[in-house]
Amino acid sequence: MNVLWAALLGYAFGSIPFGLILAKMAGKGDIRQQGSGNIGATNVLRTGSKGLAAATLLLDLAKGFVPVWLAAMWFWQDMGWTALFAVIGHAFPVWLGFKGGKGVATNAGVSFALAWPIGVAYAVVWIGMLAITRISSLAGMSAVVAAAVGAFLLGVPTFAKVLAVIAVLVIWLHRENIKRLMAGAEPKIGGSKTDAGE
Repeated sequence: MNVLWAALLGYAFGSIPFGLILAKMAGKGDIRQQGSGNIGATNVLRTGSKGLAAATLLLDLAKGFVPVWLAAMWFWQDMGWTALFAVIGHAFPVWLGFKGGKGVATNAGVSFALAWPIGVAYAVVWIGMLAITRISSLAGMSAVVAAAVGAFLLGVPTFAKVLAVIAVLVIWLHRENIKRLMAGAEPKIGGSKTDAGE
């Protein structure tokens, strides 16, 4: 029974579409009709508001961190399910017809909640790759893989398995980005191409 509650807790938090809510509150319209159509911070940034994008990033991090943190207190043996379903909730929110984001920021929050060293590995790779390449999708995919590898190296195989499943999901959600990366057409942060990406 705890598994069900753990999964529902993660999904309930993860499915809150903060990017969409904040953009509408700020008078930016429906973020799904702009840029890539994604509800994440990268697409919110395309509205021209760095503050709005930063707020979206922090809240998407929080909706991954908070449910896993709560699960650690309430049913720690099943917190991996909370982690997984927080990302699933972000990617497939029932409120938006199961069309959400790609889970990068939410998985960062999940990683910090599972074990802070995993979160640090995630953040270092994410920020480092973004600084080097300026390609949001590449940085995000690198970070989710780093989290799974980091968990394995830290000797927490249960978390490593969950993060590996999440990594596969996140990479699958980036399949169009991967095609553009292979074609050399993936947009960069601050670049002129703003009609694609995350």
